[in-house]
Amino acid sequence: MINKLVEKIKKQNAPVVVGLDPMMKFVPKHLQEKAFAEYGETLEGAAEAIWQFNKGIIDNIYDIVPAVKPQVAMYEQFGIPGMVAYKKTIDYCHEKDMVVIGDVKRGDIGSTSEAYAVGHLGKVQVGSNKFAAFDEDFATVNPYLGSDGITPFINVCKEEKKGIFILVKTSNPSSGEFQDRLIDGKALYEHVGEKVNEWALSCMGDDYSYVGAVVGATYPEQGKLLRKVMPKSFILVPGYGAQGGKGADLVHFFNEDGLGAIVNSSRGIIAAYNNEAYAKFGAENFGDASRQAALDMIADINGALGK
Repeated sequence: MINKLVEKIKKQNAPVVVGLDPMMKFVPKHLQEKAFAEYGETLEGAAEAIWQFNKGIIDNIYDIVPAVKPQVAMYEQFGIPGMVAYKKTIDYCHEKDMVVIGDVKRGDIGSTSEAYAVGHLGKVQVGSNKFAAFDEDFATVNPYLGSDGITPFINVCKEEKKGIFILVKTSNPSSGEFQDRLIDGKALYEHVGEKVNEWALSCMGDDYSYVGAVVGATYPEQGKLLRKVMPKSFILVPGYGAQGGKGADLVHFFNEDGLGAIVNSSRGIIAAYNNEAYAKFGAENFGDASRQAALDMIADINGALGK
């Protein structure tokens, strides 16, 4: 799957991923009203509204953006109906030939981690049959529990030719409370990056590994360092746009081949119609606003990369 992601980035000239994080406050009123008219103001109604919101965005970006990153918490809050919407979103993105990064941030040990890996990336055995449950192409993983939590994911990645992005230096303001702590003269995130590089070299695609890393756009200097520490890992870069990251900050997240990173924007794309710059589209045309915001993001990053 890392090979497919690289090829799609090359073909569309778009090293970007759109975070499908559909909080209800982002869903236009007309979609909410229609869903509530059919299902009532219920969990089912909310799930229908976010599904239709996602579909409207996907229909407008699939030909220009290679990947999406649905954040599972935004669906879990609506219980089982929300998770049905999550699965419908994944399946619909696959119909549009998009790569799906499940932002699930799983991490545990032993059989629990194995079950997470199987549920999101692999196939679960049911009698004589096997089924892909959620069937994302990549998943985000928390490495805090060490190799016991990561190895089951790597095993499934090798079997299914899928991938993971391991949290190394996250974009949130308090990430430094733990991640910047010095151990033997190096920040903890650098030690994690070195371990990610070990895992990456054991699980290679053609040019890049199935094992990638998450490094926030809000920390460009750390990104520059970690790019050198993990040369074969694709870096998933959250924090662009609404969190303050700009294309000019991200050049060093990429390798000299112009690849090696994929930059995420969530509400900056999906809620673009609320942004003054895209207000002309209006809520009824939220998908068109998202498309224009994605085009502007692609142009910003490619401009910074000199493409």
